[in-house]
Amino acid sequence: MEDELRCPTCKQLYANPVLLPCFHALCLGCALDIQTPYTPGVALAVAGGSGASANGGHNGLHGQVNGGPGSVSGGGAASGVANGAGPGTRHSSHSSAASTASSNTGSESVTSDQDQSDKVSIFSEADSGVVCCSNTSRPVSYAGTGQLQGLLQGSVVAPPGAAYCLTCPLCRKLVFFDDGGVRNLPTYRAMEAIVDRFCAREALRCQMCETDPKVASLICEQCEIRYCEPCRELCHPARGPLAKHTLVKPRGAPQQRESVCGEHEETLSQYCLNCKIPACGQCIGEQRHQAHEVQSINVTCKAQKTELSHNLQQLSEKARSTTEFIQRLKGMSDKVTESCMEFERLVHAQCEALIQAIHDRREYLLEAIRMDKDTKIRILKDQQSNCTGKLQQTTGLIQFCIEALKETDSAAFLQVGSMLINRVANTDMTWHQEVTNAAPRVSPIVDLTLDDAALARAIDNLNFIQMKALKDGDERCPAAPLTPSILPTDCSAENNSVTVAWQPPAHCTVEGYVLELDDGSGGEFREVYCGKETICTVDGLHFNSMYNARVKAFNSAGEGEYSALIGLQTAEVAWFTFDPVLSGGTGSGLIFSKNNATVSVEGWEHRVALGSVGFSRGVHYWEFTIDNYTADTDPAFGVARIDVARNKMLGKDEKSFAMYIDRQRSWFQHNSIHERRVEGGITTGSTIGVLLDLERHTLSFLVNEMPQGSVAFRDLYGVFYPAVSINRGVTLTMHTAMDAPKMDYF
Repeated sequence: MEDELRCPTCKQLYANPVLLPCFHALCLGCALDIQTPYTPGVALAVAGGSGASANGGHNGLHGQVNGGPGSVSGGGAASGVANGAGPGTRHSSHSSAASTASSNTGSESVTSDQDQSDKVSIFSEADSGVVCCSNTSRPVSYAGTGQLQGLLQGSVVAPPGAAYCLTCPLCRKLVFFDDGGVRNLPTYRAMEAIVDRFCAREALRCQMCETDPKVASLICEQCEIRYCEPCRELCHPARGPLAKHTLVKPRGAPQQRESVCGEHEETLSQYCLNCKIPACGQCIGEQRHQAHEVQSINVTCKAQKTELSHNLQQLSEKARSTTEFIQRLKGMSDKVTESCMEFERLVHAQCEALIQAIHDRREYLLEAIRMDKDTKIRILKDQQSNCTGKLQQTTGLIQFCIEALKETDSAAFLQVGSMLINRVANTDMTWHQEVTNAAPRVSPIVDLTLDDAALARAIDNLNFIQMKALKDGDERCPAAPLTPSILPTDCSAENNSVTVAWQPPAHCTVEGYVLELDDGSGGEFREVYCGKETICTVDGLHFNSMYNARVKAFNSAGEGEYSALIGLQTAEVAWFTFDPVLSGGTGSGLIFSKNNATVSVEGWEHRVALGSVGFSRGVHYWEFTIDNYTADTDPAFGVARIDVARNKMLGKDEKSFAMYIDRQRSWFQHNSIHERRVEGGITTGSTIGVLLDLERHTLSFLVNEMPQGSVAFRDLYGVFYPAVSINRGVTLTMHTAMDAPKMDYF
């Protein structure tokens, strides 16, 4: 409440408060300071800043304020002493108590925002912001709207007879006065009484107690300080120079005063409802109140008090609700602190669990590396042992043959000569195959790469999820996820497969993703993946096609929006190798080398080796080079479906289409039916070309770059994989990413 009792100009408790027409209050001395003499006929600029006194401000009341009877002097904003008497006196009898009460409360300043808090626009026709006051007892009245045009132009002209003007420091309204100046303003009696009561309460408190001031028992007239008994003994002992000070009992509350008429010195007993001012009996009988509605001042006061009490009750209810709301906010602050601490512990535990999982995975990977090392060393030792045994056998044979050459008996030598010649020749041949052309069965380099990109991306995207609140009291549930963002730098296309990677949406609960591709020709989208991973490789697509991809996230609350499209172009020609897994794995007996481009086999049974890609559209061509062809066998070349029999010659079942060939001729074979023998065979160094034209759905073959017969097979529909079947004595290498030759027949 104390802020309501302070003057907006001097920031001290009101002394002789007067009431402006805008219902803001000022100390009479402050009003005298900031009123400005007005010269008739001179336009005034509409005030926009803080009010300034006529004599240089109000920080100190130096000199004399002219403009009416009486004078004001003083040395400070709140400590001036009134000289003289009459209406020009600055402070009332309670000014000393107000000053000491102000110093006791310690509230020395009010923020400048208060000056801006109650401004009213001066551009309203109903409220021009210009008020005129006279030295009569009549209430102040607006000068009218005749000056509205001047207000709109930034200046105002005072009404006739104006001698002084004043700008309210709060709402910036202009008030004009006649020669009486601000002394024409009515005394703000309610404010004066409230300040008196406030000062009386504060005057009873000791000013020397550091905390929880006690009731004062004495006041020193010279020091003007109130003391309780303990503080008086400590701070104001009755000895030395202080012994001459006069200590008296503090005065009590001011006596109740009765308002009287300023003109007739009679008690104000009536209230004019038209003029809205109190009046005495003589005032009511005068001309100015004739035909006005008059009511007893007590009845009017009681009615307004009742209305104010009702409004206060409503305001109190709002204040009570606000207090409860503040208590809720305080309780929520405690809950926020508790919830955040609990969540911090949970996040810390989850991060520790993730770190432990990484440590466990590291041990697993390191163990896999150690096992791979042991396996490679064991294979190398076995190969070394085999080569050592072969070398020992060969060395023994060489030494035996040298000793046989030393034989002088021709008949004895001829007895074993042919055998030794064949044996050395066979050993030389097998030596060439098994030793000279042999390569280490394993690579000394670890051909493994730790794929940590997805995990690093997952760690980088580790974040909180956004929850949505239902009705009050309900549990929170996840909102529908936002849109994932495709990562173009992590997307790629290789051969007839595309890889799409995306970033999860931030602050969302995501249970999975749906990846969709079109048909490579701008057609409809179809779902190709549904799961929790954020990267997906789609195989078996068409070559030389542009695929558009999009992804969306989903959870229990629904599906999010699709991401932006990304286009991925598959290769124009196919690059591929043999696929050991599709070819039957480690138990197939096939031996792959040169990055799975070369294949051979140990046994005499035919084994099928499949390529790593399948074709369903386009024209594709690849070749095989015969690296070794020493046995009398029939290797078969062609295409097969993914479920072909892998332990039969290619073409023996309905899943494969092949040409098998020997040193002199070839046949076309499908489902164990072979037909159309074509002359011309193969030797070491020969090439076999396979042309798969899925635009015409045909299969053709070339031997040493020449067509081997006409079109071998027609009406091929579906997905086909490059395939060969070989057995012991055949080694071949596949060459891919080749342009298809031009064939002049179909």
